[in-house]
Amino acid sequence: MLTTMRKASTFARTVSAGQRRFLSIHEYQSVNLLNSYGIPTPKSIAAKTPEEAYEAAKQFGATGSVIKAQVLAGGRGKGKFDNGLQGGVHKVESPQQAKEYASKMLGAKLITKQTGAAGRICNTVMLAERRDPAHEYYVAVLNDRATGGPVLVASAQGGMNIEEVAAKDPDAIITTPIDFQNGLSQSEALEVAKKLGFKGETAQEEAANIFINLYKIFKEKDATQIEINPMAETSDGHVLCMDAKFGFDDNAEFRQKDIFALRDITQEEPSEVEAQKANLNFIKLDGSIGCLVNGAGLAMATMDVLALHGGNPANFLDVGGGATPETVKKAFEIISADPKVKSIFINIFGGIMRCDYIAEGVIKASKELSMSIPLIVRLKGTKEAEAKQMIRESGLKIIPFDNLDDAAEQAVQLAHA
Repeated sequence: MLTTMRKASTFARTVSAGQRRFLSIHEYQSVNLLNSYGIPTPKSIAAKTPEEAYEAAKQFGATGSVIKAQVLAGGRGKGKFDNGLQGGVHKVESPQQAKEYASKMLGAKLITKQTGAAGRICNTVMLAERRDPAHEYYVAVLNDRATGGPVLVASAQGGMNIEEVAAKDPDAIITTPIDFQNGLSQSEALEVAKKLGFKGETAQEEAANIFINLYKIFKEKDATQIEINPMAETSDGHVLCMDAKFGFDDNAEFRQKDIFALRDITQEEPSEVEAQKANLNFIKLDGSIGCLVNGAGLAMATMDVLALHGGNPANFLDVGGGATPETVKKAFEIISADPKVKSIFINIFGGIMRCDYIAEGVIKASKELSMSIPLIVRLKGTKEAEAKQMIRESGLKIIPFDNLDDAAEQAVQLAHA
């Protein structure tokens, strides 16, 4: 089951689903969603300027507060800003200190283990009241292939990497299948609370209600994953969700307008956002060989054969089965805009897709964009002969191949030249 959790954020899931993003939202937005379902959290206020952070911190004068950079990436506390500030989460002792931290966080890029070296821009910070937990727990709701439905995953070892907990102590993970239609019953939820070690009756009931309402959000909002880490029992015997991570199914965007209105494209790769507008399945990678293919399976095979010959793909770009010369041209614009791309490998299998459409788009893009990047083209299938004739008559420096290995090897050599 935990393998499913790990796979939920892997590249394999992304490419196999095409351009599915499984929308994530910021922590302050997650808090608002939790509160709308009656799930208790520490009081919090979002701020987009240092002055707003100052005013927010004034409201937490009695308890003190914590300032958190709102960046869509894990490991924020251990991250580092590109201006030198260490850590995306800090305790705040005064409104002036909140203002100082906010001035350093806002507009800067936070680099964590999940962002890559480029980091992600911080446009918002969240001020939250400081609540000291007596014990921390881990709770998640997600779909599980093994049981064929949703499950509640919980552990008394919260506040840490759940995969590490599962590897070292599998018995510390409690997995409870959830009836899709009816959700968790009160008795089932209470049983989980008792297994986790909540002692007092009040804490058990509060935890149980949180479990029940988390599944309501999961079902009603078309979530793919809800992760609360940590869920805390405070020293006064109450239970709070201290942090939250949500993922939502992009296929449900048409009925979850309020959720998808929260999307923050500043947290996404600009080229991927641009490709999405053109209905292109594009994911930016770190290599030097641009890949243009049709079909996710062929894209992954192309990337593998390039790697086999010592090359590194610069992207995953699937034009799908309905590409037109215009969308192919757009694909070239996106690929060629990446300064790391030293060669472009076009590998098309014309089943549904017509090879002559690809050729027309390639020729049009090469002329209009004044392409200087070497183009290696392998076309097989529908209208193959016509496509090859068009390329020959174009007079452009487009290198045609019939053999996949030969084409990949040439793409790698030109990228390295």
